[in-house]
Amino acid sequence: MKFTVFADDPEDVEHSAAERSAAASRSTWVSVGVNLVLTITQVVVGVLAKSQGLIADGVHSLSDLVADFVVLLAGHQSKKDADEDHPYGHQRFETAASLVLGMLLLAVGLGMLWSAARKLEAPETVATVHIVALWVAAGALIAKELLFRYVLTVAKRVKSSMLVANAWHARSDAASSLVVGIGIIGNLAGYPILDPIAALIVGFMVTKMGWGFSWDALHDLMDRAVDEKEVQAIRATLLETPGVSGVHDVRTRKMGDMIVVDAHIEVNAAISVEAGHDIAVLARQRVMQRHRVLNLMTHVDPWSRPDLDHAASTPR
Repeated sequence: MKFTVFADDPEDVEHSAAERSAAASRSTWVSVGVNLVLTITQVVVGVLAKSQGLIADGVHSLSDLVADFVVLLAGHQSKKDADEDHPYGHQRFETAASLVLGMLLLAVGLGMLWSAARKLEAPETVATVHIVALWVAAGALIAKELLFRYVLTVAKRVKSSMLVANAWHARSDAASSLVVGIGIIGNLAGYPILDPIAALIVGFMVTKMGWGFSWDALHDLMDRAVDEKEVQAIRATLLETPGVSGVHDVRTRKMGDMIVVDAHIEVNAAISVEAGHDIAVLARQRVMQRHRVLNLMTHVDPWSRPDLDHAASTPR
């Protein structure tokens, strides 16, 4: 007796998706405001104060601004209901957005490295930075660190990997502002070369983070499984379901911030098909209520007690 159960999404999953979308929208608009102010301030002051490091940091903030709009677009697309062309929904739009964010960071980082390398090839062209650049770098550091903490708090509350990526994007800006500040201090202390060196370090940091985000998103788009701890938790929930005698072949794949699961459950071979179906439906409901599972497909296998059926001890 083998059959498959596949039902519609329950209300709790829809509510969770709506909550994630609303939280992403609110936090991202806050990020838009912060990045818009920082981009204009850092680039303008960087040019006037002759600080390549501050200009690089401003370009980084500009990339954040573009990334924020990518996140907003992804949030809007991912909350769309499932349709004929997308029976599992549009959650993977978030993963695609994370890939775009990573590629954007990678491109910006490589541009920073190239610009800083050119300055280092001609150190005599590096000008002395005005002290106002230091105050702007310090302000940017504080603003980005506060933004990071805010977005990460929201991301953990709604369990959004896309928001986590955006939060750490803000933390990279905070770190880059710190490096830029140190470079400006060195420039003011009589070591002009430290400003382009700071820009070089910022470029390396951005490039590394962009590569990491792109690589992770690419793997998720290739149906990477969730971590073993979460798989075991899902398996435990299935085993705790009344009527389930065993579980095997549990397979998972990420669908944005949600999970799609396939599992084989074993039920008493002596019960009716209808009873086995009811057990499978109950197992699916329990998993989707307790875990961030978008859908569970159950394959029901017959199970016989060895003490009641000697044939059950024979390997199938």
